[in-house]
Amino acid sequence: MENQALSIMRPQVARIESYPEVARRLEQHIKETEGQIGRIDELLDQFGADSSTLKDFALSFSGSMAAMGHTIAGDEILKNSFANFAFENFEIAAYKSLLILAELGGHGNVTCARLANLKEEQAMAQWLDENVAAVTTRFASLKEDGRTAKA
Repeated sequence: MENQALSIMRPQVARIESYPEVARRLEQHIKETEGQIGRIDELLDQFGADSSTLKDFALSFSGSMAAMGHTIAGDEILKNSFANFAFENFEIAAYKSLLILAELGGHGNVTCARLANLKEEQAMAQWLDENVAAVTTRFASLKEDGRTAKA
């Protein structure tokens, strides 16, 4: 899931020209996501498991394709904002479920890493939610002025 998130965010941030605040927040969340992957890998090591390389590749590939699909849209920044908000909430639900499963399985000791990941996802979702109006207003302003509203 986190590798998929990276494959979505990295192409987006590389294309952003007119929305520096979005680029800065995505760059911050990319770093957070890399840290989340590290925490997950540590937990997998504790349990003698590893992530599925094939599954990671497939999810990363599908994330890249999703990100590329928006590049042809005139409102790419808006579509990316909506998709990112939806994906962050998907991650939030997944981490909440994992916390419950860990507790039910008697592994309450692994919740710290999951809680850290969950809090970062919640913060990103909140930022996206709070900035939808600003991004939409900037998009409309650029279009109205006849300037390109390139992501």
